[in-house]
Amino acid sequence: MRIGVPREVKDSESRIGLTPKGARTLTSCGHEIVVENGAGSGAGFSDADFVEAGARIGSAADAWGGDLVIKVKEPLPSEYGLLRDNILLTFLHLAGSDPALTDALLRARTTAIAYETIKDENGRLPLLAPMSAIAGSMAPIVGAEHLAAFRGGRGVLLAEILGRSSGRVVIIGDVQDPSVTVLF
Repeated sequence: MRIGVPREVKDSESRIGLTPKGARTLTSCGHEIVVENGAGSGAGFSDADFVEAGARIGSAADAWGGDLVIKVKEPLPSEYGLLRDNILLTFLHLAGSDPALTDALLRARTTAIAYETIKDENGRLPLLAPMSAIAGSMAPIVGAEHLAAFRGGRGVLLAEILGRSSGRVVIIGDVQDPSVTVLF
């Protein structure tokens, strides 16, 4: 199977759908991997890392032309013309997206599999769990930064100082399941 890994074009998105280690695993099983030039740079992977893992570096069209395309985020309008009659694995979030994305996928006859809909045998969403855990860990840090006076906040410190706490945190979600906890 020819597997394409395009560069993410969404603003501030630096992740990549496949690491060099993943590329090595897939190429060792006989698959051909085509990674778009520079696709891994935002995640700390060079083109040379992918070549060393057995992948080939190509253009956006080369990566989108695979039998299977692996991305992180949903295709943007600038990518609609690259959609093909192939399989796309990515976070799609179609329920909250612009209907034009759904139309573009249908017109291209793309079989799109949304990571956020994949369930394990227990009905859990294993591909969302790591993202939720990261978001849950980052939420108080980001929240604390926005409370800082230098960021335009009220100057509230969330940490305890000399035995006194000055800030409050409200937890919304199931505190027993960190994959769904949202902290504010």
